[in-house]
Amino acid sequence: MDYQWDFAAVLRHLPLLLEGLAQTLRLSAAAIAGGLAVGLVLALMRLSGRRWLAWPAIAVIEFFRSTPPLVHLFWVFYALPILAGINLTPFVAATLALSVQSGAFFAEVYRAGIVSVERGQWEAGRALGMRSTALMRRIILPQALRRMVAPFVERAFELVKTTALAATLAYGELLYQAMVVVSRTFRPLEVYTTVAVIFFVVLFTASLAMRRVEARLGRSERQG
Repeated sequence: MDYQWDFAAVLRHLPLLLEGLAQTLRLSAAAIAGGLAVGLVLALMRLSGRRWLAWPAIAVIEFFRSTPPLVHLFWVFYALPILAGINLTPFVAATLALSVQSGAFFAEVYRAGIVSVERGQWEAGRALGMRSTALMRRIILPQALRRMVAPFVERAFELVKTTALAATLAYGELLYQAMVVVSRTFRPLEVYTTVAVIFFVVLFTASLAMRRVEARLGRSERQG
């Protein structure tokens, strides 16, 4: 097959793709922030030792980890407004769906990090008369967070790629804008290749930055 590559049309529409990238990063930041908050709540509920808190948390975690994120997006965008009588923009719907979905995964990262802290740290805090909330905030979480950095980053990268599904809600992120460009240029190979390169550059650059952060945390932990 003698295909003639032509990126000139893509370059003419590059501002549109960059606008899509900005919307992707906006949605990613909102969903990661929401997911971290939801995940922490679910993890603490699961580790509380109280069944009336632990079992609902387990149910939410397992449900959202075992069902496709595309179903969550459709349900929040199409079904929730009918049930709750509210109108949601594509951005708000995607943020809610991806926050809860990613929160289920973040919850397991939190839980693994918290239970990895040595038992002696818990006992030392209790011996000092610290309450559970203060013990968790001042002693356990600071130590656990250092061990959570790598899995958090990995999950965050997965979430950034998952935001492409928001195109199905007509949210103007990178993939949606790419489809617009394809409809105008009829050059799908060039457009989607450019989209793949943009995702690679963004995530690879972020990966290098996070490796430096991990290295610094590792050195500070050894020095401490």
